[in-house]
Amino acid sequence: MTYTYQSPGTTTFIPEIWDAALIEQFDPLLVWASDIVANRKYEGAIKKQGDTVHINSLSTPTVGDYKLPDGMTAQRPETVEQKLEITEAKYLQLLVEDIERIQVAGAMDTPINRQMVRALAREADAFMGRVIASTATPMPNVKATTGSAPQALYSAVLDMMLALDDHDIPDGRYVVVSPRVKRFLVEHPAIANAGAYGEAGVTANGVVARLAGFTVLSTTAMPQGADIVAGHSEFATFASQFNGFRQGLSEKYRANFIDTLHLFGGRIVRYPGLDTPKPDRTYDELLPTKGIVKAAVEWPA
Repeated sequence: MTYTYQSPGTTTFIPEIWDAALIEQFDPLLVWASDIVANRKYEGAIKKQGDTVHINSLSTPTVGDYKLPDGMTAQRPETVEQKLEITEAKYLQLLVEDIERIQVAGAMDTPINRQMVRALAREADAFMGRVIASTATPMPNVKATTGSAPQALYSAVLDMMLALDDHDIPDGRYVVVSPRVKRFLVEHPAIANAGAYGEAGVTANGVVARLAGFTVLSTTAMPQGADIVAGHSEFATFASQFNGFRQGLSEKYRANFIDTLHLFGGRIVRYPGLDTPKPDRTYDELLPTKGIVKAAVEWPA
């Protein structure tokens, strides 16, 4: 389609390309909402704020003893429903003197646009961090003295490894730490010598190193009361969509605008066997999940 404002040299502009360009810049900035920490299985056709994604899980059947003459007793499978609600709607709007100028290749790479994308990313990431930490299982506070901080923090990570092992949480785990925790944790030889530390590109999505079955990440967007959070991406889900671009004349300025709407939501995912369904076949969302653990650090004065 050719728009009325277009010249013959710009008729190949396809608006959908801009959605992909924004996602490509947005995703590498995420930590909590990255696919390392939260799965993206349930992203779908999100059209408006308030959409709901329905997630069904199958209750774990009871294993019986086979004896004669009792035989076998059949069980009916039961599903437990969880709802991922798309609760958030954030926007990004750009004003330009010439609407065609924004359509040239590389326009989204300008410094002001990158900063706006970063602002959107931080909003989404902070939201998902709160979702994950609010339902993580608390572990004892870590006492970090000036001389013992690296070992104390490393031991805390190993304690989290054990806590997840006790519940058979699978491989592919993460641990997210605050910048202050990272500063001391990297002094420990196990982190300093980790193969991923110092590799090209390890800062994508805040990755610091890989250690003891964990991908270690760091972010300034740590939820209140949590300095270390460890878990598996299967226990949290994030759904996100940039809902297309609009263009038009600004009512306030002598300029054109282009804007987009970012719709997203997130939740903790419950699993039969680890979480017990209520009689109405739903889960108590206030109970902590066994697939994610957290700890606060007591720093020396």
